[in-house]
Amino acid sequence: MAAHVPTMLVMIIVSSLMMAASMAVVGWGRRRDGLGRWAAALMVNAVGHLLIMLRGLVPDVVSIVLGNLLLSCVFVGMIAAIYQFQGRPPRWLLLLTPSALVTCFVIVFIDNFPARASFVGLVIGLQAVWALVAALERRHATVGRGQWLLVAGLGLEALVLGGRALLALGESQTATSILQGSLLQTLTFMATFSVVLISSMGFVFMSRDRADENNRIMAALDPLTGVANRRSLIAALDRDVSRAVRSRESIALMMVDIDHFKRVNDRYGHPAGDQVLCSVVNVLSERVRAQDLVGRYGGEEFMVVLPDTTLLGAEQLARELCKAVEESRCRIRAVGGAAPDATTDAALGIAVTVSIGVFGGRLEPGDSWDMLIAAADRALYQAKENGRNRVEVSTSLRRPASLAAAQANPDTHPVSRY
Repeated sequence: MAAHVPTMLVMIIVSSLMMAASMAVVGWGRRRDGLGRWAAALMVNAVGHLLIMLRGLVPDVVSIVLGNLLLSCVFVGMIAAIYQFQGRPPRWLLLLTPSALVTCFVIVFIDNFPARASFVGLVIGLQAVWALVAALERRHATVGRGQWLLVAGLGLEALVLGGRALLALGESQTATSILQGSLLQTLTFMATFSVVLISSMGFVFMSRDRADENNRIMAALDPLTGVANRRSLIAALDRDVSRAVRSRESIALMMVDIDHFKRVNDRYGHPAGDQVLCSVVNVLSERVRAQDLVGRYGGEEFMVVLPDTTLLGAEQLARELCKAVEESRCRIRAVGGAAPDATTDAALGIAVTVSIGVFGGRLEPGDSWDMLIAAADRALYQAKENGRNRVEVSTSLRRPASLAAAQANPDTHPVSRY
């Protein structure tokens, strides 16, 4: 079955123009996503197929030579778009080499349609494979399923063009023009149409999925330290508390506060203070398990959620963290606005300490995440009252309605200074 070739060419041209316009609008101002380059490739695709459709109405050098050159350049643009999406610089000289080969071959064999069709099909098919490999090289770093639509379209195009390259020479006795209908021509143009639709939609979905992932990360992580923010901490704690109540497993929570952090900001400046926050986070994160969660609760206060952890285990870890922070020094460069006597100290490193409040144990039905935070916070308050750079442990939970009374008589016990 052979379709009407001019009709299929019109379909490809119209779909390419509409998809290019849509992607240009979606990708406006988003250069890193590669949507602009992909839209440009689709525009080239439309022009290339228009020149093919005008075969016999325009000079052959325009329809045949320039048309085939543009069709090859379509995949140059697509590969460059994939590279831009992945953050890789394109090597333009290498990318344009296949197009140069196509141009030279077509000029030499301009009167030999089967040879032209076979060579151009082979080269463009290999370019489709190139784009396919480029997309798959970093598939694990690409979120969402849009990449598989892209791969499917490119794979179909490579398969059909490879078959065209092998079978085109067999049409030497019957085929004299690309506008002549045949099963091979129909499959070729259908594959091109699929690339325009399937691969282009896949590329758009890739951009959308990455934007959604970036938004999710921004909503879940503290932008300065890179650990969980308050919202993520509470969500994780709520989930772990519910699981601990059901399974009757122990759970522990730490509230960690940097001692005299305002003095750091006043003496060294806020940029240095930001580096101190990140340094403390690194010390905490390096010493907890993979299933534990470190996050920034607010300001210079951090929370550590410890699922399936006893009070004794959490207390021991808190001692280690308290000692590790005291022994570490945040090495920074002297920053503008620092006091004159701060420069040498900053070069040697800023030493800070932390106070830690800990709650741990088994929960009962009705216990909630806010009760754990209140208990650990009471212990933290006691640690600061008792001289800072120490650990205090809270041994019981209080219902939210009785928190005011609990603050007057916190249920804590001291742990020696580390």
